[in-house]
Amino acid sequence: MSGPQPLRDTRFLDDFATLSTFGALPSGGVERQAATAADGEQREWLAAWLTERGFDVAVDGVGNLYGLETWNPGAPYILTGSHLDSQPNAGRFDGAYGVLASAHAAWRLAQHVDRVGAERFPYNVAVVDWFNEEGSRFVPSMMGSAVFTGKLDADAALATLDHDGTSVRDALAGIGFLGADAPPETVGYAEIHVEQGRGLERDGITIGLVDSTWAARKYEVVVRGEQSHTGSTVMADRKDALAGAAALIVAARELAERHLEPALHTAVSQLQVEPNSPVVVARQVTMNFDLRCADLDVVLEADRSIAATIAEIEDRYRVQIDRRLTHEWAAQEYQAAGVDLGASAADALGLTNVRTQTVAGHDSTNMKDVVPTVMLFIPSVDGIAHNVGELTRDEDCLDGVTLLTEVLARLCSGAVVDGTGKDGS
Repeated sequence: MSGPQPLRDTRFLDDFATLSTFGALPSGGVERQAATAADGEQREWLAAWLTERGFDVAVDGVGNLYGLETWNPGAPYILTGSHLDSQPNAGRFDGAYGVLASAHAAWRLAQHVDRVGAERFPYNVAVVDWFNEEGSRFVPSMMGSAVFTGKLDADAALATLDHDGTSVRDALAGIGFLGADAPPETVGYAEIHVEQGRGLERDGITIGLVDSTWAARKYEVVVRGEQSHTGSTVMADRKDALAGAAALIVAARELAERHLEPALHTAVSQLQVEPNSPVVVARQVTMNFDLRCADLDVVLEADRSIAATIAEIEDRYRVQIDRRLTHEWAAQEYQAAGVDLGASAADALGLTNVRTQTVAGHDSTNMKDVVPTVMLFIPSVDGIAHNVGELTRDEDCLDGVTLLTEVLARLCSGAVVDGTGKDGS
């Protein structure tokens, strides 16, 4: 591709600074969970940004926001994006970088097509902000892309409640993003994201080419005991749900410490203790529990081990523990042709690159199962993620936008989608 924009076009950085003001925290991070007021404000800003640059804006029935550039009416789209929603007390880069990088890359490509004509680009381009990727307010995570790919029923998604009893449907309507537009017909997908790990920075590499995912299993765990007095209830009579939960938390950590090669990651998070009184033995604890490893067999083995541990905890603490699977995916590969395309584009731009895995789930985890997909990483300083201290250097952000522009040009010219190696020149 013959340079749709200079390599160091810094307009992206100015727009990213503006985007970072929505839900800004004094600490330097952001808080804009799905369908909150801050999420609505940033989505309105993005929709205006897209409209001002000639995109047609659409919103589907589960709140996915699209910006469409159509130079070949009736032709399908190469979709590119990530998510704007954040975790509580979060950093500025997770997801948001990928959405804005996609918007800038698609805009650059559209300007290039205006100059050279659409004959070389049979496919159109569209930007997406996926709804509720984080899953902090509404479970499961990656909700918008799961509905898009047919993995989650739209009505089930809309009926999902947060901890205050607000449904996805009502929350989206409240911020003005409960849409009715049809999603674009999509034949390819590209996503760029900050790495959320130390590998690229440690090795001095600019671009990570994601070739596979770790496997994961996520559960809602409910520990049920019996409410009683913290002072007067005899220890032998207690059915302490919090003690049972604590035992499970420790067991999960110890399980990970026993599985070092290949590494197993375990976590317990988002505890709700009832009645959460200082003088009451807890009657119930609800929490999230997840297992992750590059090897699915290790995840399954760990799952069986935890089931046996739960039985022991139930007996020791006289509690009942129930697990409900909320989300899972296998260790899977991305299409080799997409990985090769990313490598070729990076090489052409002189950007150092390496093939890598993604430990975290991303919307591309869903999209790769339905269309050819390219997933790219740029470095994270110190690997900090889901934390106000997230940081990626300006030069890495800009290099990522430049690479994504080239990747989109190749995809829109038919590379991978048509089984070709076109470079989009």
